[in-house]
Amino acid sequence: MTIAIVWFRRDLRLEDHAALTAAAAAHEHILPLYIDAPEEDGEWAPGAASRWWLHHSLEALNRSLGPHQGALHIRRGGSLEVLKDVIAQTGAVAVYASRLYEPYALRHDARVEKALASDGIEVAMYRGNLWVEPWDIQTQQGQPYKVFTPFWRTLRADLDLGEPLPVPASLRCMSLDGGLSIDDLKLLPTLDWATGFAEWMPGEAGAAELVELFGDDAVSAYAEARDLPARHGTSRLSPHLHFGEITPRQVAAGLRANIASSRRHADIEPYLRQLGWREFAHHLLFHFPKTPRENFNPRFDGFRWKRKDEALLHRWQRGRTGIPIVDAGMRELWATGWMHNRVRMLVASLLTKNLRQHWLYGAKWFWETLVDADLANNSLGWQWVAGSGADAAPYFRIFNPVTQSAKFDADAAYIRRWVPELKDVPSRAIHAPWEDPEILRRTGYPAPIVDLKVSRDDALAAYQLTREG
Repeated sequence: MTIAIVWFRRDLRLEDHAALTAAAAAHEHILPLYIDAPEEDGEWAPGAASRWWLHHSLEALNRSLGPHQGALHIRRGGSLEVLKDVIAQTGAVAVYASRLYEPYALRHDARVEKALASDGIEVAMYRGNLWVEPWDIQTQQGQPYKVFTPFWRTLRADLDLGEPLPVPASLRCMSLDGGLSIDDLKLLPTLDWATGFAEWMPGEAGAAELVELFGDDAVSAYAEARDLPARHGTSRLSPHLHFGEITPRQVAAGLRANIASSRRHADIEPYLRQLGWREFAHHLLFHFPKTPRENFNPRFDGFRWKRKDEALLHRWQRGRTGIPIVDAGMRELWATGWMHNRVRMLVASLLTKNLRQHWLYGAKWFWETLVDADLANNSLGWQWVAGSGADAAPYFRIFNPVTQSAKFDADAAYIRRWVPELKDVPSRAIHAPWEDPEILRRTGYPAPIVDLKVSRDDALAAYQLTREG
């Protein structure tokens, strides 16, 4: 009888799991193992919202293993040391895992593979959560892509839209004494901050349910509805994808199946393209591993950011900027651990352009508060809005939150939901309530944190100096 360890990390599912399928096919028994080793993540250890999601996702995976006479064996400590200890206890001859792609994870996994191989242990790593490995796609000149459209064109030509792998029929789990409980990991916040997260259902079943819901009417209207924050026009699958509760291939297959069963002719291409941005983010992080902290475009190293202003940052974080669409987004983030993508761009533009606070301050706040916090996507998104990133606009784009609000939240339903003190303000005035001082006096809503026009001009001047320098 041979035993293999399946080392679960951010692949918290049983379906379409290449490592699990291979292990179940080659060995009589598998031990499902999760290792809590946040110190190995360095400064990018999961934030509070991510830990909340991880707690519930681990619980969901544990329930899924029950019918296979299994449960997660949970340990805390350095990954290599834990793996060696569990191998000694079980006599396991192999370790199977899905790859992670962050720079520190790649370096760490290489050390683990080398150390275990020297002990005669097979280590099998599989592509788990992406369509392609970040190193398997390149320009005709053999270079990494820096612009999304040609990247997507190349990726789309070879996209794996095949059928996902089922749960292995031969899955036979074993148990091991001496592990921790999920509660022992103390992932949940000690305050009542996460009570608003109740609308989420972490885990494989929750991801499948969202695909089914999105695959009805929403995907057919995605191209238009994705920019409207008051509507559920996006899939909201991002946290499920980040934690590997579902794969891009499963999402595509699920949408196709839903459309076929309803006999609709919805075009899923706009949504697949959006998933392509996720692939592009991982492609960039692999080839340019310093981008979580450093400007992708070195020209921005000379950009004149203002000194860090804790008071401004606090007002921005708490949704008290006096700019309704921005405050709505920041309050949605605090309450739910998520923010609509269009609004993410607006709140980031205000911070980095109008307030001229460094994009890293915003990236770290999102990292702490987003349930879908992902190093590749977070870095790409913040640098793209700041203007320092890959595929950024060829000009210094500064979003006008008032015109954006009037365009994408015309009846102010989104603002009224998240900024209730303005709920009785007429739509014609709600997007810029400071233009009528009586509204601010009556509602108690704050005046704007910054003059949008003056700060825009100042940001453009700072950018011009960067270009000339």
